[in-house]
Amino acid sequence: MRVFLDHNVPKRVRHLLPGHEVQTAHEMSWAELTNGQLLNAAEKAGFDVFVTGDKNLSYQQNLSRRRIALVVLSVNTRKILIENAELIKAAVDVATPGSFQTVLLHRPPRH
Repeated sequence: MRVFLDHNVPKRVRHLLPGHEVQTAHEMSWAELTNGQLLNAAEKAGFDVFVTGDKNLSYQQNLSRRRIALVVLSVNTRKILIENAELIKAAVDVATPGSFQTVLLHRPPRH
């Protein structure tokens, strides 16, 4: 699958998704695009899955007629993402066109 990583997802997340072709907003020269524009551009470019840390994106966009899936990460801290790599990969692996899912990742308690 072709996977697109939003601006707010650490680019090292690509290493958590073996077997997928992963590109970032920066690599695509889409740094200036807003959420809706970014989703449209990723879909038009043939990406299958859009991974983001923006929890509002699913409410702002109608995904029912989309060919791209949306995977929202509840946390975008690199350490937590690495610790939960299997959950992220599982969400990407089962994503289907027009689907939406949130990967709930828990932050450790602050002391």
